Amino acid sequence: QMQLAESGGGLVQPGGSLKLACTVSGATLENVAWGWFRVAPQQAREGVSCISALGDRTRYADSVKGRFSISRDNAKNIVFMEMNNLKPEDTAVYYCGTVPEAYDRYCLNPSNYDYWGQGTQVTVSS
Repeated sequence: QMQLAESGGGLVQPGGSLKLACTVSGATLENVAWGWFRVAPQQAREGVSCISALGDRTRYADSVKGRFSISRDNAKNIVFMEMNNLKPEDTAVYYCGTVPEAYDRYCLNPSNYDYWGQGTQVTVSS
């Protein structure tokens, strides 16, 4: 069975950068879309980024477009998200998860995730 673990979060100053990693074992990355969503204090789940099952298309929330970048390494079974120019409003727990291929075109919608890990805390503060 698949095991999934997020890592790379931490405390950073505004304008700083982090690279999150989602390490997957027990399965390959193919046949599902992969993405990241976040949950900020007192806020609803927000889709942040995703990459299609074939790895040929990415989507981003307007709030992070141009600052965040999702990628995956199929050989190493790792999904990454590079985060640059971080802002205090990016503070949240970040989760990596899967979206069924049938919802590939809608992978940014946080309601379409069917599995995710424990999350990693990102805190942006001076």
